[in-house]
Amino acid sequence: MRTRSVVVVLYEGVQSLDVTGPLEVLAGAGAAAGRPGAYRVTLAAVGGGPVRSNSGLRVLPDADLADVGPLHTLLVPGGEGADAPDPALVARIRELAGRAERVVSVCTGAFLLAEAGLLAGRRATTHWAYCDALARRFPDVEVDPDPIHVRDGHVATSAGVTAGIDLALALVEEDLGRDAALLIARHLVVFLRRPGNQAQFSTQLAAQVAVRRPLREVQRWIAEHPEEDLSVEALARRSALSPRHFARAFAAEVGLTPGRYVDGVRLEAARRRLEDTGEGIEEIARACGYGTPEAMRRAFVRALAVPPAEYRRRFHPSPTGGN
Repeated sequence: MRTRSVVVVLYEGVQSLDVTGPLEVLAGAGAAAGRPGAYRVTLAAVGGGPVRSNSGLRVLPDADLADVGPLHTLLVPGGEGADAPDPALVARIRELAGRAERVVSVCTGAFLLAEAGLLAGRRATTHWAYCDALARRFPDVEVDPDPIHVRDGHVATSAGVTAGIDLALALVEEDLGRDAALLIARHLVVFLRRPGNQAQFSTQLAAQVAVRRPLREVQRWIAEHPEEDLSVEALARRSALSPRHFARAFAAEVGLTPGRYVDGVRLEAARRRLEDTGEGIEEIARACGYGTPEAMRRAFVRALAVPPAEYRRRFHPSPTGGN
């Protein structure tokens, strides 16, 4: 059985959860699947001395980055220390990445990869709050602020903190198969697994709250009644505005067109029902305003790249049938 050597980069100001989240997944994956030794994880830092995370946790590396031998995966976590990195750290990351079969970053670890020239011409993501900064600082990187994680060739980047666990589970599934990833996910009591292109934010969190009360009331109505007629005309009547005025004002104040906002709210409502209930696909489609299971299937495939039945299989805590 192949053992994959994983090197996790440590530095002053590293985010501890960016380290421990993927570490727990990889360390437990082999044992959970009955394949001990599937991963050999090494924590390494420049100089090999202890580092302090941004939460104050003191971490003792296993090795000096200069002494790392052959490796399969290089994992670079984020943290405050990624903002103005030590040139020696960047140089070591660049050198190790040249020898690795797979390079992975969590959260703002993407800045370290970009600083090392590893994201040039690639699509990448990071924590939503830092996507604009990454795009401005490294214009040769195609920054996508929406997905939980992005894979471009042998380089993978992920969003903030818990997204590192999602990415690690995806790597385990790639290396050891779905059953192994499912076993460790259950052991850690996390879902297997959020699709990589799932949005970092829910529609209602990503969107702004309208300034005008009638528009805020419309937002509330949409969330509480996804099964109703939510056309621009119907929503405009509720706000006592003309359809044209309503559409323009809603987009200006909320940051999304009424149609996109409704699509997002309905998708979230359907996802919650698939995750939390045993309702049938047809019943959920009607309750969430899709009308037909086929319409809901198209919406799921377009937004999440999986149909409703597959989504339920991944996220429902127990096996449930679906269409």
